[in-house]
Amino acid sequence: MKLIVAVVQDKDSNRLSDALVDHNYQATKLASTGGFLKAGNTTFMIGTEDENVDDVLTIIKDNCKSREQLVAPISPMGGNADSYVPYPVEVQVGGATVFVLPVDQFEKF
Repeated sequence: MKLIVAVVQDKDSNRLSDALVDHNYQATKLASTGGFLKAGNTTFMIGTEDENVDDVLTIIKDNCKSREQLVAPISPMGGNADSYVPYPVEVQVGGATVFVLPVDQFEKF
């Protein structure tokens, strides 16, 4: 058995949740916040048998797309913030960060 932990952008959260339900996979959704953009994410915890891991990963790939987003950079620490003009920069966001972990024991009460 494996535990799949997938961190996805909030924009993809409902689409992924619906796709997992459509394929009869149960998941626990947790609200989370990314450290880089300080933006909302959703973390999915999905327990599944070893033979289903590739199927779940395909569902995640199909429903969590990366995209470009303009963000304003944070002002430099210790510098003069008055002369700092933050020009937006384009960064790639979205997609999914996925961890597949072995499960030694699973109990459901």
